[in-house]
Amino acid sequence: MLKIFNTLTRQKETFKPIVPGKVGLYVCGMTVYDYCHIGHARVMVVFDIVARYFRYLGYELTYARNITDIDDKIIKRANESGQEISSLTEFFIDAMHADERALAVLPPDIEPRATQSMDQIINLIQLLFEKGLAYTSTSGDVFYSVSKFPHYGQLSGKQLDTLQAGERVAIDKSKRDPLDFVLWKKAKEDEPFWNSPWGRGRPGWHIECSAMSTCCLGNHFDVHGGGMDLQFPHHENEIAQSVGATGEQFVNYWMHNGFVRVDNEKMSKSFGNFFTLKEVRENYPSEVIRFFILSSHYRSPLNYSNESLDDAKAALVRLYTALRNVDITGSDLIMESQAAFELAMNDDFNTPEALAVLFSLTNTLNKLKQDNAPGVELYAKTLKTLAEGLGILQEDPDSFLQDSDGSSKEDQQIVERINQRSMAKKNKDWVLADQIRDELKAGGIVLEDSADGTTWRRH
Repeated sequence: MLKIFNTLTRQKETFKPIVPGKVGLYVCGMTVYDYCHIGHARVMVVFDIVARYFRYLGYELTYARNITDIDDKIIKRANESGQEISSLTEFFIDAMHADERALAVLPPDIEPRATQSMDQIINLIQLLFEKGLAYTSTSGDVFYSVSKFPHYGQLSGKQLDTLQAGERVAIDKSKRDPLDFVLWKKAKEDEPFWNSPWGRGRPGWHIECSAMSTCCLGNHFDVHGGGMDLQFPHHENEIAQSVGATGEQFVNYWMHNGFVRVDNEKMSKSFGNFFTLKEVRENYPSEVIRFFILSSHYRSPLNYSNESLDDAKAALVRLYTALRNVDITGSDLIMESQAAFELAMNDDFNTPEALAVLFSLTNTLNKLKQDNAPGVELYAKTLKTLAEGLGILQEDPDSFLQDSDGSSKEDQQIVERINQRSMAKKNKDWVLADQIRDELKAGGIVLEDSADGTTWRRH
């Protein structure tokens, strides 16, 4: 039975879908004004794993992840760069999708955009007015009246009487209460706007997700996810808006992935330790980044460092090397390993334990290969099939290990030098054989000799 740690109840709960056999999953996506960073990568990969595993278990999943394509940061960046907002956001949406494909993140089933959801947003705000939960301030902005929602703070555990003005909310004298948050912003001069019953303006960030999630999945759905930093106030405000407007329970299970730290410090541009995914991918294969993210439980802090990525690369090399030169066309799986894998993943998507199952398979596979014993194909097939559930080990082993498809001129030169070394060894010219090995090693090429011949990989 799958168990999920529910942030709302602060405990692991056995997953029970609202509709048997079906799951609705919504994840807060990116605000597209810059390249995705390593924190965004964690959200992408974590909930890709969640989506993959729901489908592995046989559920009919509807996965929605939104795009915020209008907000203050987007407007500011467009003004600074002299671009049209739509041009800016389309560029970074394309860049985001490129990062996802590189990380083997499968696209969500539905990807709503804020700018394409204005009717739903306006309708939701109107419902809040009807319920007495929204008001127009003296500034012309529309706010949510937090004090009128009795369950505010249930997700974060915060109490209304202990919340202080200015705690992650902007102080605005036009608000009736410092904790009230904006639903609709009155348009400023030279800003984009949409017409509404409250005049020209644009939505607040929180109402966008309430409108898009309920539009895609209904007023009440199974799982809502996002980064831990969104727990308060964003997700707290989503609950207040959605439950306040519909009177129905909003979400059954809340999932939040942990923070990413860099060398054990908070990632921040001001600290000079801020890395975009594009920058990291220039130095490490994308699958290494994905493996690095999987190596920690999704709720735990993830510490980014070159050493951690080097360790991830070494681990993947070990796994791919075990799969090298093995025919896995058979259909059998090792039931005990499959059961161990599912036991790990059923425990709140415990990917480190699931990876441990893969390494156990690898240890046995390597021993069988070394002893030329039967069962190699069975273990390799099981390894690759279970790894598919984590989105790894799906490349051709040689392509990954050589970082190439083998067709380049450089690859052909490497193979030629290996053949020359083999001839030197055959002629017992050990000096030349060692010279060629050292020459290739200096170029980052590692040779691995076996009874079947010599293979190579990049360091």
